[in-house]
Amino acid sequence: MRGWRPLALISGVALVGALGTLAAGAASGMGPGDLTHLALLLAPAAIATIVAMAIAGPLLSRVSIRQRIVAVAVVGAAVALGNLAVVFLQMFVSDHDATVMAVLLLYSLGAGIGAALVVARSSSAAIDRLAGSARALGEGDLDTRVGRLDAGPELDTLARTLDEMAERLQTALERERGIETTRRDLMTAVSHDLRTPLASLRAMTEAIDEGVVEDPPSLRRYAVEMRRAVDSLVALVDDLFELAQLDAGAIEAETERVRFEDVVHSAMAACEAQASDKGLVLQTDIGASADALCSPRLVRVLQNLLANAIRHTPADGAVRIEAARKVSVLELAVEDTGQGIAPEDLEHVFDPFWRGDPARSGASSGAGAGLGLTLAKRIVEALGGSIEAQSRPLVKGARFEVLVPVEGAPGAPRFPRSSFRR
Repeated sequence: MRGWRPLALISGVALVGALGTLAAGAASGMGPGDLTHLALLLAPAAIATIVAMAIAGPLLSRVSIRQRIVAVAVVGAAVALGNLAVVFLQMFVSDHDATVMAVLLLYSLGAGIGAALVVARSSSAAIDRLAGSARALGEGDLDTRVGRLDAGPELDTLARTLDEMAERLQTALERERGIETTRRDLMTAVSHDLRTPLASLRAMTEAIDEGVVEDPPSLRRYAVEMRRAVDSLVALVDDLFELAQLDAGAIEAETERVRFEDVVHSAMAACEAQASDKGLVLQTDIGASADALCSPRLVRVLQNLLANAIRHTPADGAVRIEAARKVSVLELAVEDTGQGIAPEDLEHVFDPFWRGDPARSGASSGAGAGLGLTLAKRIVEALGGSIEAQSRPLVKGARFEVLVPVEGAPGAPRFPRSSFRR
């Protein structure tokens, strides 16, 4: 069907042109006989035009745009000369007038071909530039850009579209490379963190199995160490499972909401034993934000922030949770009186398996799996919020600030960074 559309368009144009010519003749005072004669002359001309274009169409589709434009100029001039010849043969004009018109038409032919060459040259150069850029992009050079062509709105639009596509491809590729690097580092870190508790479990089970340790106190101590190693493995597996859920977009599909006060109580209940063992004081100041409705995933965020603060706060210190609601935004923070964070480490605290103290690693150190802050950041960002770590040089300790949209606030914004006022 598409092959007939150009032919139908040409036929329509020829018919409209013939009817327009007859209308002009009638308006100029031509009689019925003259109009009939004119129609008989136009009919074969229109048919010839349609046949010529039907033949030329497939031929022109195989040549360059420069040759097409020149061919159109030549065909237009040739049709004009043909019409002049017909008019001359019918004795509608004198020899002198026909010669003058022929000279003018030949001049027009030359001017048309020259103009066609100029236009075609500009268009061809633009198309060559587009083709070269597309070829470079296809070969993997995503830094290639077409830029401004000044070759007409259509080609300029095509160039902009190609540049935008290249920009998106480059961004997507960089993101994919970053994800692949993170995944590779994650697997390496997981293997490292699994090796320590597994090696400890293997050594202790072999000692018990081979009868190296048989006295009840030693067996009890081994049991405690084995349970600690198992708890470390379970925590690591749980963290990895939740990371996988976050990557699969599980949070976006959740609709459950809970009161923020319940979130705080659940997080504190999970960490009270650790704080009590170190003699730390857990403080809260959540004020009017207690009734704010939020995702239950914030329990894990607060729990991880509390566990991190407790881990890095010496005995007899304090860990504080504070929160405030501002229209559609829930602002919360966890701060401690611990050792703080070195300025050069602030940008790494949310990296998977990163620890500020390289000496603390493995299950026996109590440093955790190194995924707590990573999980907190992933959850907060999946909820449309932001999280930021700060070290306070004037007062001892560190502070983690979180901003998240809350329920009942349509169109709540997403936050690129924290904006707490202290």
